[in-house]
Amino acid sequence: MVEYKWVALSNTTIGTLMAAIDGTIVLISLPAIFRGIAINPLTSFEYLLWILFGYSLVTSTLLVSFGRISDMYGRVRLFNLGFAIFTIGSLLCAATPSTGDLGATELIVFRIVQGVGGAFLFSNSAAILTDAFPPRERGKALGINMTAAIAGSLVGLVLGGVLAIFDWRYIFLVSVPVGALGTVWSYWKLRDIGASRKNQSLDVWGNVTFAAGLTLVILGVTYALEPYGSSSMGWSDPWVVASLGGGLALLAAFPFIEARVADPMFHMGLFRNRMFSAANLAGVLASVGRGGVQIMLIILLQGIWLPLHGVNYQDTPFWAGIYMMPMIVGFAIMGPVSGYLSDKYGARLFATLAMVMTAMTFLALSLLPYDFSYPEFAVIILVMGMSGGLFAAPNIASIMNAVPAENRGAASGMRATLQNTGQTISLAIFFTIIISGLSNGLPGALSSAMVSAGVPQLSAAFSSISPTSALFSAFLGYNPMQTILAVPQLAPVVAQIPKATYAYLTGQTFFPNAIAPAFVSALDLSFYIGAALSVAAALASLLRGRVYIHGETVVPPEAGKKEDPQSGK
Repeated sequence: MVEYKWVALSNTTIGTLMAAIDGTIVLISLPAIFRGIAINPLTSFEYLLWILFGYSLVTSTLLVSFGRISDMYGRVRLFNLGFAIFTIGSLLCAATPSTGDLGATELIVFRIVQGVGGAFLFSNSAAILTDAFPPRERGKALGINMTAAIAGSLVGLVLGGVLAIFDWRYIFLVSVPVGALGTVWSYWKLRDIGASRKNQSLDVWGNVTFAAGLTLVILGVTYALEPYGSSSMGWSDPWVVASLGGGLALLAAFPFIEARVADPMFHMGLFRNRMFSAANLAGVLASVGRGGVQIMLIILLQGIWLPLHGVNYQDTPFWAGIYMMPMIVGFAIMGPVSGYLSDKYGARLFATLAMVMTAMTFLALSLLPYDFSYPEFAVIILVMGMSGGLFAAPNIASIMNAVPAENRGAASGMRATLQNTGQTISLAIFFTIIISGLSNGLPGALSSAMVSAGVPQLSAAFSSISPTSALFSAFLGYNPMQTILAVPQLAPVVAQIPKATYAYLTGQTFFPNAIAPAFVSALDLSFYIGAALSVAAALASLLRGRVYIHGETVVPPEAGKKEDPQSGK
Protein backbone atom coordinates (compact mmCIF):
# COMPACT_ATOMS: atom_id res chain seq x y z
CA MET A 1 0.00 0.00 0.00
CA VAL A 2 1.25 3.46 -0.88
CA GLU A 3 2.27 5.48 2.17
CA TYR A 4 -0.16 8.26 3.02
CA LYS A 5 2.50 10.95 2.67
CA TRP A 6 2.76 10.21 -1.06
CA VAL A 7 -1.01 10.30 -1.38
CA ALA A 8 -0.99 13.74 0.25
CA LEU A 9 1.81 14.90 -2.03
CA SER A 10 -0.01 13.72 -5.16
CA ASN A 11 -3.26 15.44 -4.13
CA THR A 12 -1.69 18.77 -3.24
CA THR A 13 0.50 18.62 -6.33
CA ILE A 14 -2.54 18.26 -8.60
CA GLY A 15 -4.04 21.33 -6.93
CA THR A 16 -0.85 23.30 -7.32
CA LEU A 17 -0.50 22.19 -10.94
CA MET A 18 -4.05 23.28 -11.76
CA ALA A 19 -3.67 26.71 -10.13
CA ALA A 20 -0.29 27.26 -11.80
CA ILE A 21 -1.59 26.36 -15.27
CA ASP A 22 -4.50 28.74 -14.78
CA GLY A 23 -2.22 31.60 -13.74
CA THR A 24 0.12 31.60 -16.73
CA ILE A 25 -2.41 30.44 -19.29
CA VAL A 26 -4.53 33.52 -18.53
CA LEU A 27 -1.51 35.83 -18.57
CA ILE A 28 -0.28 34.65 -21.96
CA SER A 29 -3.79 34.35 -23.44
CA LEU A 30 -5.14 37.80 -22.54
CA PRO A 31 -4.95 38.91 -26.21
CA ALA A 32 -7.19 36.03 -27.29
CA ILE A 33 -9.55 36.66 -24.37
CA PHE A 34 -9.88 40.36 -25.18
CA ARG A 35 -10.48 39.63 -28.87
CA GLY A 36 -12.98 36.93 -27.97
CA ILE A 37 -15.09 39.24 -25.82
CA ALA A 38 -14.55 42.21 -28.20
CA ILE A 39 -12.79 44.68 -25.91
CA ASN A 40 -10.91 47.71 -27.31
CA PRO A 41 -7.30 47.65 -26.01
CA LEU A 42 -7.15 51.47 -25.80
CA THR A 43 -10.00 51.48 -23.28
CA SER A 44 -9.39 48.13 -21.59
CA PHE A 45 -6.78 48.89 -18.94
CA GLU A 46 -9.30 48.67 -16.09
CA TYR A 47 -10.49 45.24 -17.21
CA LEU A 48 -6.91 44.11 -17.77
CA LEU A 49 -6.01 45.02 -14.18
CA TRP A 50 -9.07 43.31 -12.74
CA ILE A 51 -8.54 40.09 -14.67
CA LEU A 52 -4.96 40.08 -13.38
CA PHE A 53 -5.62 41.40 -9.84
CA GLY A 54 -9.15 40.17 -9.06
CA TYR A 55 -8.03 36.60 -8.48
CA SER A 56 -5.14 37.60 -6.22
CA LEU A 57 -7.32 40.10 -4.32
CA VAL A 58 -9.77 37.39 -3.34
CA THR A 59 -7.13 34.82 -2.44
CA SER A 60 -5.12 37.36 -0.43
CA THR A 61 -8.09 38.46 1.65
CA LEU A 62 -9.37 34.93 2.31
CA LEU A 63 -6.19 32.91 2.87
CA VAL A 64 -5.71 33.65 6.56
CA SER A 65 -9.41 33.26 7.36
CA PHE A 66 -9.61 29.96 5.50
CA GLY A 67 -6.42 28.72 7.11
CA ARG A 68 -7.81 29.54 10.54
CA ILE A 69 -11.16 27.89 9.77
CA SER A 70 -9.30 24.83 8.48
CA ASP A 71 -7.52 24.46 11.81
CA MET A 72 -10.97 24.32 13.42
CA TYR A 73 -12.94 22.13 11.00
CA GLY A 74 -10.33 20.12 9.13
CA ARG A 75 -7.74 21.05 6.53
CA VAL A 76 -8.58 18.22 4.17
CA ARG A 77 -12.33 18.97 4.22
CA LEU A 78 -11.80 22.56 3.11
CA PHE A 79 -9.01 21.63 0.69
CA ASN A 80 -11.46 19.26 -1.03
CA LEU A 81 -14.07 22.01 -1.17
CA GLY A 82 -11.49 24.29 -2.80
CA PHE A 83 -10.93 21.79 -5.60
CA ALA A 84 -14.64 21.66 -6.35
CA ILE A 85 -15.13 25.46 -6.25
CA PHE A 86 -12.12 26.08 -8.49
CA THR A 87 -13.41 23.59 -11.05
CA ILE A 88 -16.86 25.22 -11.05
CA GLY A 89 -15.21 28.64 -11.48
CA SER A 90 -13.26 27.35 -14.48
CA LEU A 91 -16.46 26.10 -16.10
CA LEU A 92 -18.14 29.46 -15.51
CA CYS A 93 -15.20 31.31 -17.09
CA ALA A 94 -15.36 29.11 -20.17
CA ALA A 95 -19.13 29.66 -20.42
CA THR A 96 -19.00 33.49 -20.18
CA PRO A 97 -22.14 34.37 -22.18
CA SER A 98 -21.69 38.07 -23.02
CA THR A 99 -19.23 40.23 -24.93
CA GLY A 100 -17.97 43.78 -24.52
CA ASP A 101 -17.90 45.42 -21.10
CA LEU A 102 -20.54 43.06 -19.72
CA GLY A 103 -18.57 40.03 -20.87
CA ALA A 104 -15.40 41.38 -19.24
CA THR A 105 -17.31 41.99 -15.99
CA GLU A 106 -18.76 38.48 -16.02
CA LEU A 107 -15.31 37.01 -16.60
CA ILE A 108 -13.90 38.98 -13.66
CA VAL A 109 -16.70 37.69 -11.39
CA PHE A 110 -16.07 34.10 -12.49
CA ARG A 111 -12.34 34.56 -11.88
CA ILE A 112 -13.26 35.64 -8.36
CA VAL A 113 -15.11 32.33 -7.92
CA GLN A 114 -11.89 30.60 -8.97
CA GLY A 115 -10.07 32.76 -6.42
CA VAL A 116 -12.30 31.48 -3.60
CA GLY A 117 -11.43 27.90 -4.57
CA GLY A 118 -7.78 28.83 -4.90
CA ALA A 119 -7.78 30.32 -1.40
CA PHE A 120 -8.96 27.00 0.06
CA LEU A 121 -6.23 25.16 -1.89
CA PHE A 122 -3.36 27.54 -1.12
CA SER A 123 -4.20 27.95 2.56
CA ASN A 124 -4.11 24.20 3.21
CA SER A 125 -1.68 22.52 0.81
CA ALA A 126 1.49 23.33 2.76
CA ALA A 127 -0.22 22.43 6.04
CA ILE A 128 -1.40 19.06 4.67
CA LEU A 129 2.12 18.26 3.46
CA THR A 130 3.60 19.33 6.80
CA ASP A 131 1.16 17.03 8.61
CA ALA A 132 1.94 14.09 6.30
CA PHE A 133 5.75 14.27 6.09
CA PRO A 134 8.28 13.92 8.91
CA PRO A 135 10.33 17.08 9.62
CA ARG A 136 13.43 15.90 7.76
CA GLU A 137 11.47 15.28 4.55
CA ARG A 138 9.27 18.38 4.45
CA GLY A 139 11.67 20.47 2.40
CA LYS A 140 11.86 17.74 -0.23
CA ALA A 141 8.06 17.39 -0.36
CA LEU A 142 7.53 21.14 -0.64
CA GLY A 143 10.25 21.31 -3.28
CA ILE A 144 8.51 18.65 -5.39
CA ASN A 145 5.21 20.45 -4.91
CA MET A 146 6.72 23.73 -6.10
CA THR A 147 8.38 22.05 -9.06
CA ALA A 148 4.92 20.92 -10.10
CA ALA A 149 3.80 24.54 -9.81
CA ILE A 150 6.60 25.63 -12.12
CA ALA A 151 5.86 22.78 -14.50
CA GLY A 152 2.27 24.02 -14.53
CA SER A 153 3.48 27.51 -15.31
CA LEU A 154 5.51 26.14 -18.22
CA VAL A 155 2.57 24.10 -19.50
CA GLY A 156 0.32 27.14 -19.16
CA LEU A 157 2.59 29.37 -21.22
CA VAL A 158 2.78 26.91 -24.10
CA LEU A 159 -0.76 25.59 -23.85
CA GLY A 160 -2.19 29.10 -23.69
CA GLY A 161 -0.48 30.04 -26.93
CA VAL A 162 -1.71 26.88 -28.67
CA LEU A 163 -5.31 26.93 -27.39
CA ALA A 164 -5.70 30.65 -28.07
CA ILE A 165 -5.37 29.88 -31.80
CA PHE A 166 -8.61 27.87 -31.68
CA ASP A 167 -10.90 29.44 -29.05
CA TRP A 168 -10.21 31.48 -25.93
CA ARG A 169 -12.77 29.43 -23.96
CA TYR A 170 -10.49 26.38 -24.15
CA ILE A 171 -8.05 28.32 -21.97
CA PHE A 172 -10.36 27.81 -18.98
CA LEU A 173 -11.77 24.43 -19.99
CA VAL A 174 -8.31 22.89 -19.78
CA SER A 175 -8.41 23.26 -15.97
CA VAL A 176 -11.70 21.37 -15.69
CA PRO A 177 -10.45 17.76 -16.17
CA VAL A 178 -7.52 18.45 -13.85
CA GLY A 179 -9.89 19.92 -11.27
CA ALA A 180 -12.37 17.07 -11.63
CA LEU A 181 -9.60 14.48 -11.17
CA GLY A 182 -8.22 16.34 -8.17
CA THR A 183 -11.66 16.69 -6.58
CA VAL A 184 -12.42 12.97 -6.86
CA TRP A 185 -8.90 11.94 -5.79
CA SER A 186 -8.85 14.23 -2.75
CA TYR A 187 -12.34 13.22 -1.52
CA TRP A 188 -11.42 9.56 -1.98
CA LYS A 189 -7.91 9.45 -0.52
CA LEU A 190 -7.11 12.44 1.67
CA ARG A 191 -7.78 12.38 5.39
CA ASP A 192 -7.06 14.69 8.29
CA ILE A 193 -4.15 13.41 10.36
CA GLY A 194 -2.90 16.68 11.84
CA ALA A 195 -3.84 18.24 15.15
CA SER A 196 -6.86 20.54 15.15
CA ARG A 197 -8.51 22.94 17.55
CA LYS A 198 -12.22 22.25 17.24
CA ASN A 199 -13.27 23.96 20.46
CA GLN A 200 -12.44 27.45 19.25
CA SER A 201 -14.75 30.27 18.24
CA LEU A 202 -14.53 32.14 14.94
CA ASP A 203 -12.79 35.51 15.16
CA VAL A 204 -15.48 37.58 13.41
CA TRP A 205 -14.01 41.02 14.14
CA GLY A 206 -10.53 39.96 13.13
CA ASN A 207 -11.77 38.40 9.90
CA VAL A 208 -13.86 41.43 8.95
CA THR A 209 -11.14 43.95 9.81
CA PHE A 210 -8.39 42.12 7.95
CA ALA A 211 -10.47 41.32 4.86
CA ALA A 212 -11.87 44.85 4.62
CA GLY A 213 -8.48 46.49 5.19
CA LEU A 214 -6.62 44.36 2.65
CA THR A 215 -9.44 44.71 0.10
CA LEU A 216 -9.41 48.51 0.39
CA VAL A 217 -5.62 48.64 0.00
CA ILE A 218 -5.62 46.41 -3.09
CA LEU A 219 -8.58 48.33 -4.57
CA GLY A 220 -6.72 51.59 -4.01
CA VAL A 221 -3.57 50.26 -5.62
CA THR A 222 -5.52 48.89 -8.60
CA TYR A 223 -7.32 52.16 -9.36
CA ALA A 224 -4.17 54.19 -8.70
CA LEU A 225 -2.74 52.61 -11.85
CA GLU A 226 -5.53 54.07 -14.00
CA PRO A 227 -5.57 57.63 -15.44
CA TYR A 228 -7.28 60.32 -13.36
CA GLY A 229 -8.18 63.68 -14.86
CA SER A 230 -5.17 65.03 -16.70
CA SER A 231 -2.81 62.71 -14.84
CA SER A 232 -1.65 59.40 -16.32
CA MET A 233 -2.16 57.72 -12.93
CA GLY A 234 -4.72 57.91 -10.17
CA TRP A 235 -2.66 58.30 -7.00
CA SER A 236 -4.22 61.74 -6.46
CA ASP A 237 -7.78 60.49 -6.97
CA PRO A 238 -9.69 61.21 -3.69
CA TRP A 239 -11.30 57.78 -3.82
CA VAL A 240 -7.89 56.13 -4.15
CA VAL A 241 -6.51 58.18 -1.25
CA ALA A 242 -9.55 57.34 0.88
CA SER A 243 -9.36 53.64 -0.02
CA LEU A 244 -5.65 53.40 0.80
CA GLY A 245 -6.02 55.44 3.99
CA GLY A 246 -9.01 53.49 5.22
CA GLY A 247 -7.42 50.15 4.37
CA LEU A 248 -4.15 50.99 6.11
CA ALA A 249 -6.03 52.23 9.16
CA LEU A 250 -7.96 48.95 9.42
CA LEU A 251 -4.77 46.90 8.97
CA ALA A 252 -3.07 49.00 11.66
CA ALA A 253 -5.97 48.28 14.03
CA PHE A 254 -5.92 44.57 13.22
CA PRO A 255 -3.03 43.52 15.56
CA PHE A 256 -4.68 45.31 18.49
CA ILE A 257 -7.95 43.50 17.82
CA GLU A 258 -6.15 40.16 17.58
CA ALA A 259 -4.41 40.77 20.92
CA ARG A 260 -7.81 41.07 22.63
CA VAL A 261 -9.79 38.11 21.28
CA ALA A 262 -9.71 34.65 22.81
CA ASP A 263 -9.17 32.75 19.55
CA PRO A 264 -7.48 35.08 17.03
CA MET A 265 -7.38 34.23 13.32
CA PHE A 266 -3.86 35.67 13.00
CA HIS A 267 -1.68 34.21 15.74
CA MET A 268 0.54 37.19 16.46
CA GLY A 269 2.39 35.12 19.06
CA LEU A 270 3.89 33.03 16.27
CA PHE A 271 5.99 36.04 15.29
CA ARG A 272 7.82 35.77 18.60
CA ASN A 273 9.48 32.73 17.06
CA ARG A 274 12.61 33.97 15.33
CA MET A 275 12.52 31.37 12.55
CA PHE A 276 8.88 32.09 11.70
CA SER A 277 9.17 35.88 11.72
CA ALA A 278 12.50 36.07 9.83
CA ALA A 279 11.37 33.59 7.17
CA ASN A 280 8.09 35.44 6.62
CA LEU A 281 9.91 38.77 6.41
CA ALA A 282 12.32 37.33 3.86
CA GLY A 283 9.39 35.89 1.90
CA VAL A 284 7.54 39.22 1.81
CA LEU A 285 10.62 41.16 0.72
CA ALA A 286 11.36 38.56 -1.97
CA SER A 287 7.76 38.75 -3.23
CA VAL A 288 7.79 42.54 -3.39
CA GLY A 289 11.18 42.53 -5.09
CA ARG A 290 10.46 40.01 -7.83
CA GLY A 291 6.67 39.55 -7.93
CA GLY A 292 6.20 41.87 -10.90
CA VAL A 293 9.34 41.05 -12.84
CA GLN A 294 7.82 38.31 -15.02
CA ILE A 295 5.04 40.48 -16.42
CA MET A 296 7.47 43.40 -16.94
CA LEU A 297 9.84 41.18 -18.92
CA ILE A 298 6.90 39.84 -20.96
CA ILE A 299 5.89 43.44 -21.76
CA LEU A 300 9.48 44.17 -22.77
CA LEU A 301 9.46 41.16 -25.09
CA GLN A 302 6.01 41.77 -26.56
CA GLY A 303 6.17 45.54 -26.90
CA ILE A 304 9.78 46.02 -28.00
CA TRP A 305 12.14 43.09 -28.52
CA LEU A 306 9.99 40.62 -30.47
CA PRO A 307 8.61 43.21 -32.95
CA LEU A 308 12.14 44.45 -33.55
CA HIS A 309 13.07 40.88 -34.42
CA GLY A 310 10.30 40.45 -36.98
CA VAL A 311 7.55 38.80 -34.92
CA ASN A 312 4.04 40.00 -35.75
CA TYR A 313 2.19 41.60 -32.84
CA GLN A 314 -0.55 39.00 -32.86
CA ASP A 315 2.10 36.30 -32.39
CA THR A 316 4.12 38.03 -29.65
CA PRO A 317 2.16 36.65 -26.64
CA PHE A 318 2.94 33.06 -27.59
CA TRP A 319 6.61 33.73 -28.36
CA ALA A 320 7.05 35.79 -25.20
CA GLY A 321 6.03 32.69 -23.26
CA ILE A 322 8.53 30.58 -25.17
CA TYR A 323 11.36 33.06 -24.61
CA MET A 324 10.59 33.24 -20.86
CA MET A 325 11.01 29.48 -20.43
CA PRO A 326 14.60 29.62 -19.10
CA MET A 327 13.30 31.30 -15.93
CA ILE A 328 10.80 28.49 -15.37
CA VAL A 329 13.34 25.78 -16.19
CA GLY A 330 15.75 27.29 -13.66
CA PHE A 331 13.12 27.14 -10.94
CA ALA A 332 12.22 23.56 -11.84
CA ILE A 333 15.87 22.51 -11.61
CA MET A 334 16.51 23.99 -8.19
CA GLY A 335 13.14 23.42 -6.45
CA PRO A 336 13.56 19.74 -5.47
CA VAL A 337 17.32 20.08 -4.96
CA SER A 338 17.01 22.98 -2.55
CA GLY A 339 14.24 21.21 -0.61
CA TYR A 340 16.40 18.11 -0.19
CA LEU A 341 19.44 20.11 0.88
CA SER A 342 17.51 22.28 3.33
CA ASP A 343 16.18 19.11 5.02
CA LYS A 344 19.79 18.19 5.78
CA TYR A 345 21.44 21.53 6.43
CA GLY A 346 18.69 24.03 7.19
CA ALA A 347 17.26 26.90 5.16
CA ARG A 348 19.47 29.85 6.10
CA LEU A 349 22.41 29.28 3.75
CA PHE A 350 20.31 28.46 0.69
CA ALA A 351 17.67 31.16 1.16
CA THR A 352 20.32 33.82 1.78
CA LEU A 353 22.42 32.75 -1.21
CA ALA A 354 19.29 32.71 -3.39
CA MET A 355 18.42 36.31 -2.59
CA VAL A 356 21.99 37.44 -3.27
CA MET A 357 21.80 35.69 -6.65
CA THR A 358 18.46 37.37 -7.36
CA ALA A 359 19.92 40.81 -6.62
CA MET A 360 22.78 40.12 -9.03
CA THR A 361 20.39 39.06 -11.81
CA PHE A 362 18.40 42.29 -11.38
CA LEU A 363 21.60 44.30 -11.79
CA ALA A 364 22.57 42.18 -14.82
CA LEU A 365 19.19 42.86 -16.46
CA SER A 366 19.66 46.60 -15.95
CA LEU A 367 22.88 46.45 -18.02
CA LEU A 368 21.19 44.98 -21.10
CA PRO A 369 20.20 47.28 -24.01
CA TYR A 370 16.62 47.05 -25.22
CA ASP A 371 17.74 45.25 -28.40
CA PHE A 372 19.68 42.68 -26.38
CA SER A 373 21.32 39.44 -27.43
CA TYR A 374 18.88 36.68 -26.45
CA PRO A 375 21.51 34.16 -25.18
CA GLU A 376 22.66 36.73 -22.60
CA PHE A 377 19.04 37.42 -21.57
CA ALA A 378 18.31 33.68 -21.37
CA VAL A 379 21.28 33.01 -19.07
CA ILE A 380 20.25 35.85 -16.74
CA ILE A 381 16.62 34.74 -16.39
CA LEU A 382 17.76 31.11 -16.04
CA VAL A 383 19.86 32.12 -13.03
CA MET A 384 16.96 34.23 -11.72
CA GLY A 385 14.70 31.18 -11.95
CA MET A 386 17.28 29.02 -10.20
CA SER A 387 17.57 31.55 -7.40
CA GLY A 388 13.78 31.49 -7.01
CA GLY A 389 13.82 27.70 -6.76
CA LEU A 390 16.72 27.81 -4.32
CA PHE A 391 14.76 30.16 -2.04
CA ALA A 392 11.16 28.91 -2.13
CA ALA A 393 11.14 25.38 -0.67
CA PRO A 394 13.64 26.03 2.17
CA ASN A 395 11.84 29.21 3.18
CA ILE A 396 8.38 27.62 3.29
CA ALA A 397 9.71 24.52 5.08
CA SER A 398 11.33 26.67 7.77
CA ILE A 399 8.04 28.56 8.29
CA MET A 400 5.95 25.41 8.59
CA ASN A 401 8.51 23.63 10.82
CA ALA A 402 8.46 26.56 13.24
CA VAL A 403 4.78 26.33 14.28
CA PRO A 404 2.80 23.93 16.49
CA ALA A 405 0.82 21.27 14.63
CA GLU A 406 -2.55 22.77 15.62
CA ASN A 407 -1.63 26.13 14.04
CA ARG A 408 -0.35 24.89 10.68
CA GLY A 409 -3.45 25.88 8.72
CA ALA A 410 -3.34 29.42 10.07
CA ALA A 411 0.43 29.63 9.55
CA SER A 412 0.11 28.40 5.96
CA GLY A 413 -2.62 30.97 5.31
CA MET A 414 -0.55 33.74 6.91
CA ARG A 415 2.47 32.87 4.80
CA ALA A 416 0.49 32.68 1.57
CA THR A 417 -1.33 35.94 2.36
CA LEU A 418 1.91 37.80 2.99
CA GLN A 419 3.40 36.38 -0.21
CA ASN A 420 0.36 37.22 -2.37
CA THR A 421 0.13 40.70 -0.90
CA GLY A 422 3.83 41.21 -1.60
CA GLN A 423 3.32 40.18 -5.23
CA THR A 424 0.43 42.63 -5.60
CA ILE A 425 2.51 45.44 -4.09
CA SER A 426 5.33 44.48 -6.46
CA LEU A 427 3.05 44.76 -9.48
CA ALA A 428 1.85 48.15 -8.25
CA ILE A 429 5.43 49.40 -7.79
CA PHE A 430 6.61 48.15 -11.18
CA PHE A 431 3.53 49.43 -13.02
CA THR A 432 3.77 52.82 -11.31
CA ILE A 433 7.42 53.24 -12.28
CA ILE A 434 6.83 52.13 -15.87
CA ILE A 435 3.70 54.22 -16.42
CA SER A 436 5.30 57.31 -14.84
CA GLY A 437 8.36 56.92 -17.05
CA LEU A 438 6.24 56.50 -20.17
CA SER A 439 4.01 59.45 -19.29
CA ASN A 440 7.07 61.69 -19.09
CA GLY A 441 8.89 60.40 -22.15
CA LEU A 442 6.58 58.68 -24.60
CA PRO A 443 4.40 61.53 -25.98
CA GLY A 444 7.45 63.64 -26.82
CA ALA A 445 9.26 60.65 -28.28
CA LEU A 446 6.31 59.75 -30.52
CA SER A 447 5.84 63.37 -31.62
CA SER A 448 9.52 63.66 -32.54
CA ALA A 449 9.32 60.35 -34.36
CA MET A 450 6.33 61.64 -36.34
CA VAL A 451 8.26 64.74 -37.38
CA SER A 452 11.22 62.56 -38.42
CA ALA A 453 8.85 60.33 -40.40
CA GLY A 454 7.62 63.35 -42.35
CA VAL A 455 4.12 63.60 -40.80
CA PRO A 456 4.36 66.50 -38.32
CA GLN A 457 0.60 66.98 -38.64
CA LEU A 458 0.19 63.85 -36.48
CA SER A 459 2.59 64.91 -33.72
CA ALA A 460 0.05 66.98 -31.79
CA ALA A 461 -2.48 64.14 -31.83
CA PHE A 462 -0.23 61.95 -29.75
CA SER A 463 -0.28 64.30 -26.78
CA SER A 464 -3.80 63.04 -26.04
CA ILE A 465 -2.98 59.33 -26.42
CA SER A 466 -2.52 57.53 -23.11
CA PRO A 467 0.97 55.98 -22.96
CA THR A 468 -0.53 53.27 -20.77
CA SER A 469 -3.08 52.37 -23.43
CA ALA A 470 -0.43 52.35 -26.15
CA LEU A 471 1.83 50.06 -24.14
CA PHE A 472 -0.92 47.65 -23.16
CA SER A 473 -2.26 47.39 -26.66
CA ALA A 474 1.18 46.00 -27.50
CA PHE A 475 0.97 43.69 -24.48
CA LEU A 476 -2.42 42.45 -25.71
CA GLY A 477 -1.04 41.54 -29.12
CA TYR A 478 -2.24 44.56 -31.09
CA ASN A 479 -0.04 46.82 -33.21
CA PRO A 480 -0.28 50.02 -31.14
CA MET A 481 0.19 52.31 -34.13
CA GLN A 482 -2.59 50.64 -36.10
CA THR A 483 -4.83 50.97 -33.06
CA ILE A 484 -3.92 54.62 -32.46
CA LEU A 485 -4.21 55.67 -36.12
CA ALA A 486 -7.63 54.02 -36.29
CA VAL A 487 -9.04 56.57 -33.79
CA PRO A 488 -11.96 58.27 -35.67
CA GLN A 489 -10.82 61.85 -35.00
CA LEU A 490 -7.53 61.14 -36.79
CA ALA A 491 -9.19 59.80 -39.94
CA PRO A 492 -8.96 63.05 -42.00
CA VAL A 493 -5.24 63.40 -41.26
CA VAL A 494 -4.46 59.70 -41.75
CA ALA A 495 -6.18 59.78 -45.17
CA GLN A 496 -3.57 62.26 -46.39
CA ILE A 497 -0.54 60.18 -45.32
CA PRO A 498 1.37 58.52 -48.18
CA LYS A 499 0.96 54.74 -48.23
CA ALA A 500 4.68 54.16 -47.75
CA THR A 501 4.70 56.40 -44.66
CA TYR A 502 1.62 54.70 -43.22
CA ALA A 503 3.26 51.30 -43.80
CA TYR A 504 6.37 52.51 -41.96
CA LEU A 505 4.37 53.89 -39.02
CA THR A 506 2.40 50.66 -38.64
CA GLY A 507 5.35 48.37 -39.30
CA GLN A 508 7.32 46.28 -36.85
CA THR A 509 10.02 48.78 -35.86
CA PHE A 510 8.53 52.29 -35.53
CA PHE A 511 6.70 51.88 -32.22
CA PRO A 512 9.37 49.74 -30.47
CA ASN A 513 12.15 52.21 -31.34
CA ALA A 514 10.00 55.16 -30.22
CA ILE A 515 8.96 53.64 -26.90
CA ALA A 516 12.18 51.84 -25.98
CA PRO A 517 14.27 54.67 -24.39
CA ALA A 518 11.51 55.79 -21.99
CA PHE A 519 10.41 52.23 -21.18
CA VAL A 520 13.88 50.81 -20.56
CA SER A 521 14.91 53.79 -18.40
CA ALA A 522 11.88 53.21 -16.16
CA LEU A 523 12.41 49.44 -16.20
CA ASP A 524 16.01 49.86 -15.06
CA LEU A 525 14.80 51.83 -12.02
CA SER A 526 12.44 48.99 -11.13
CA PHE A 527 15.36 46.55 -11.45
CA TYR A 528 17.41 48.62 -9.00
CA ILE A 529 14.53 48.57 -6.52
CA GLY A 530 14.18 44.81 -7.00
CA ALA A 531 17.89 44.33 -6.32
CA ALA A 532 17.70 46.43 -3.13
CA LEU A 533 14.70 44.46 -1.84
CA SER A 534 16.45 41.18 -2.65
CA VAL A 535 19.47 42.26 -0.57
CA ALA A 536 17.09 43.12 2.28
CA ALA A 537 15.52 39.65 1.92
CA ALA A 538 18.99 38.09 2.13
CA LEU A 539 19.66 39.96 5.36
CA ALA A 540 16.32 38.80 6.77
CA SER A 541 17.24 35.22 5.86
CA LEU A 542 20.44 35.49 7.86
CA LEU A 543 18.39 36.31 10.96
CA ARG A 544 16.40 33.07 10.95
CA GLY A 545 18.94 30.85 12.69
CA ARG A 546 20.23 27.51 11.46
CA VAL A 547 17.75 24.66 12.03
CA TYR A 548 14.59 24.73 14.12
CA ILE A 549 11.66 22.30 14.24
CA HIS A 550 8.90 23.05 16.72
CA GLY A 551 8.91 20.71 19.68
CA GLU A 552 12.30 19.20 18.85
CA THR A 553 15.88 19.97 19.80
CA VAL A 554 17.89 19.87 16.59
CA VAL A 555 21.61 19.32 16.16
CA PRO A 556 22.53 20.96 12.84
CA PRO A 557 24.96 18.74 10.89
CA GLU A 558 27.08 21.69 9.90
CA ALA A 559 27.39 23.17 13.38
CA GLY A 560 27.17 20.40 15.94
CA LYS A 561 25.40 22.75 18.34
CA LYS A 562 21.91 22.58 19.75
CA GLU A 563 19.29 25.00 18.59
CA ASP A 564 17.35 27.14 20.98
CA PRO A 565 13.83 25.79 20.37
CA GLN A 566 12.29 29.27 20.51
CA SER A 567 14.89 31.48 18.89
CA GLY A 568 16.42 29.16 16.32
CA LYS A 569 19.92 30.09 17.47
